[in-house]
Amino acid sequence: MRLEAVDWISVIAFFAISLLVGIIVAKKAGKSSSDFFLSGRSMPWWLLGVSMVATTFSTDTPNLVSDIVRQNGVSGNWVWWAFLLTGMLTVFVYAKLWRRSGVMTDVEFYELRYSGKTAAFLRGFRALYLGVFFNIVVMASVTLAAIKIGSVMLDLKPWQTVSIAAIVTVAYSMLGGLKGVLITDFLQFGIAMFGAVMAAVIAVKHPAVNGLSGLLTHANVVDKLNFFPDFSNKDILMAVFVIPLAVQWWSVWYPGSEPGGGGYLVQRMLAAKDEKNALGATLFFNVAHYALRPWPWIIVALCSLIVFPDLESLRAAFPNVNPDIVKHDMAYPAMLTYLPHGLLGLVVASLIAAYMSTISTHLNWGSSYIVNDYYKRFIRPDATEKQLVRVGRISTLLLMVATCILATFLENSMQVFNLILQIGAGTGLIFILRWFWWRINAFSEITAMIVSFVVACYFNLIHDKIGPPLENWEKLLLGIAITTFAWILVTFLTKPTDKKTLYKFCNLVHAGGPGWNVIKKLAKEDGVNIEKSGEKWDMPYGILCMVLGCVFVYASLFATGLWIYGESTKAIMLTILSAVSVVLLLKFWGKLNLE
Repeated sequence: MRLEAVDWISVIAFFAISLLVGIIVAKKAGKSSSDFFLSGRSMPWWLLGVSMVATTFSTDTPNLVSDIVRQNGVSGNWVWWAFLLTGMLTVFVYAKLWRRSGVMTDVEFYELRYSGKTAAFLRGFRALYLGVFFNIVVMASVTLAAIKIGSVMLDLKPWQTVSIAAIVTVAYSMLGGLKGVLITDFLQFGIAMFGAVMAAVIAVKHPAVNGLSGLLTHANVVDKLNFFPDFSNKDILMAVFVIPLAVQWWSVWYPGSEPGGGGYLVQRMLAAKDEKNALGATLFFNVAHYALRPWPWIIVALCSLIVFPDLESLRAAFPNVNPDIVKHDMAYPAMLTYLPHGLLGLVVASLIAAYMSTISTHLNWGSSYIVNDYYKRFIRPDATEKQLVRVGRISTLLLMVATCILATFLENSMQVFNLILQIGAGTGLIFILRWFWWRINAFSEITAMIVSFVVACYFNLIHDKIGPPLENWEKLLLGIAITTFAWILVTFLTKPTDKKTLYKFCNLVHAGGPGWNVIKKLAKEDGVNIEKSGEKWDMPYGILCMVLGCVFVYASLFATGLWIYGESTKAIMLTILSAVSVVLLLKFWGKLNLE
């Protein structure tokens, strides 16, 4: 497929606008590291919320959803739908705590919460581990999706795709900092959503699909429509439903769904003008991410089962594409080749927008770690603000180069998704409890990080060659159990954080709860006041709001699906449930302690 002049107008216009935004805000972004990485901590909830959604609306996301739906049906999406529980917990419990902390990055938190050389080591190592290694892997996965889209839709070679995709993205990211990213994200989200909806509309109109009724009654699709997996199939049930809902959401670290919040989501919370805006931004993100976006992708994936029922049909349709990278995740870009010219350009621009919004955020976020938590902290503590911004821009460029190189060695997005889950297995509970249990220390986190990585390497590189075969969910469960046992054991075998550090932390964030009773007693004995006068612990209301938020989003998600399926009675019932949960949520939201 070749783009015509009308298509190129949309693509070029989008590139030009993105660069223009970067140029316009470059001067202000370059004033200080706070302006470059946090936009002066003055951003409103709606801009931050849209940016969060745009960031997670990456080029590989529809590809991943297509991979899931084609192999495990609609119900297979529970592997990521379950992370809504993590998201809502972050909204109503942790968003305000992060905003109160006043840190530049979530990695800086380590020297706020822990003490001594171990805290400093953890901060520096985690900055490079997440900001460089992990960040590059995630961006490479997103770039792999761009390579597949370029190969299928534009007949581009991998190096051509990554060169074109990288140049504009890295340019406006280096110039505009976070503010440039936020503004372009707002534009990119609108284009990306429009493109996703139009792609679904055109896919349903494909002659082989024969409309929505033809789609929902086709033999290749009927057994893929259920919202819940077949309970008689133990492996599928455990892999896509039981483990994600019972264990994965609280025990596994995954970018964008970190238990207790983390990464670029925390960066957005820290950039908010106050706690209410931090909470509002995170709530908007979770509603849009789980309830608004999935169905256009799901519809295209279901249509692809009719047009390209297996991998052989995909390989036959695109003989010029390297067969090693033709996996189920290529079905999404394959369906986009049927778009008419004019609309094709807009959808290509929407995919570019999805790619750029994700990559620009990861570049700015990763660069903030390198600058604030490694360079400034350990290399040049006396660096000027201009020097910090300069290092930020250079590191942005280098991260992009490394990403493009790694992307050429990957094969499919599901491969990366499972690897990241395994590496993060067992670490999530620490990120939840460290705010509310004084005994967790830097050694706890170091142990969890090392053990989870070693276990992941063992299962992915060694076990399959020497041991009995294990399903991915079995590896994940074993990784969680081993890692959790290890860090809890080390926690009790090592000294706790210095009490003065804990006093300061409590005074700053007002976390509260029984997990701090020991510290409250010690502070009282030392004549230190660490309890905010008249403020009651609002965790029970936070948990209640979390539950109501989950009911609202899940009811909205499935109500939308039932309206599409034509099951009006059930759809009405779930729509009513969604509305009732919103009313109750608004009632109890006001009882949270927000400044």
